[in-house]
Amino acid sequence: MKSSIMQGARILATGSAVPNLCINNHQISQIVNTSNEWIVTRTGIKERRILNGINKSVVDLASTASLNALKKIAMDPLEIDLIILATSSPNDLFGSASQLQAKIGANNAVAFDLTAACSGFVLSIVTATQFLQTGCYKNILIVGADVLSKWVDWSDRSTCILFGDGAGAAIVQRCSQQDNGILGFQLNTDGKQFDQLSIAYEEDIASKEKLNIFKGRFNNIIMNGKEIYKFAVSKVPISILKCLNSLQIDTKDVNWLLLHQANERILNAVANRLSVDSNKLISNLSKYGNTSAASIPLALDEALTNNQIKKGDIIVIAGFGAGLTWGTVVIKWKC
Repeated sequence: MKSSIMQGARILATGSAVPNLCINNHQISQIVNTSNEWIVTRTGIKERRILNGINKSVVDLASTASLNALKKIAMDPLEIDLIILATSSPNDLFGSASQLQAKIGANNAVAFDLTAACSGFVLSIVTATQFLQTGCYKNILIVGADVLSKWVDWSDRSTCILFGDGAGAAIVQRCSQQDNGILGFQLNTDGKQFDQLSIAYEEDIASKEKLNIFKGRFNNIIMNGKEIYKFAVSKVPISILKCLNSLQIDTKDVNWLLLHQANERILNAVANRLSVDSNKLISNLSKYGNTSAASIPLALDEALTNNQIKKGDIIVIAGFGAGLTWGTVVIKWKC
C-alpha cells in the first residue's frame, strides 16, 4: 500500500555527452551560401557536434550521459526504477528507451520514450516528479537526447546551420517535502501550429496486386523561423511568469534562467521581457547549436560542472518547440 502523503523530488546528479565530430560555421559555408558572421549574428551559434559512424545512434549518446550521471553519485544502475528518454530521433520507431535500459545495465527499470521535441526534457522532469511524489518510485533517470542531424536537409540554409546532436541526463530522487527541489511547473500545447516546425510523414501509394497499400517516409526538418521566433518570445515569458506567480516567487529572486538553446536572440528577448539580467542566462548555444531535447540538460550539466549553480539557487527552466509545445519548471537546487 503506497502512502497517500505527497513526497518531494530533487535532482541528485546530471551527466552529458556530445559526439566527437565538430562542424564550425566556416565548414557549413562550404556547402550552403552563408558565412560565419551571418550565422553568429542571427543565431549566436559558432559550431555544433554531429554524430557520425556506422551504427551510431541516439542510444550511444544517451547511455554515455546516463553513466556519467550515475558515476557522479556512485549509484548502481540497478537502483534505477524508471527511465524516461525524451527524444524525437529514436533509433527505433517503436522507441529507444528499452535499448538505453539494456545498454547501461538498469535491468530493474521500467523504460519508455517521451516525444515532445525541444520541450521534452521539461515534460520529463514533470512526469518523473509525479511518479516520485506519489511514492511509486524512488530513483528515476531522465534523459534528453537527439540526433537531428539525421533529419537535416544539408542544402537548406535555414535549418542546417541550427541543429546539433547531444544528450543530457539527470537522476531525480524521491525525498521529504522539506528537501523538495521541484517547486512547480506550467505546460502548454498549441496543436493548430504543428506545421511551423515538423518532420512530416509523406505517403505514397504502392499497388500490390489488387491492394492499394499506403506506405511512405519521414521528410527532413521544416521550420518557419519567423513564426517560431514570434511564438517563443511571446509565449515563453507568459509561461514563466504564470509559474513564478503560482509559487509567489518574484523574477528578481531568480538566480538562473535556463531556456531551450534555440537561438541567442530568443534567449535575450525572453530575458528582457522578464526584466532578468542577461548575466543570469545559462547558455552554451555557441558550442552545440540547437540539440532539441538535449539542450537543457546539456547546459545544466555544464553549468554545474563549472560551479555556476550553488546550493539554494532558484533555477527557471523553460522549453519550447515543435508541437507546438512549451513549458516551465522552477527548481531550487538542493545538492
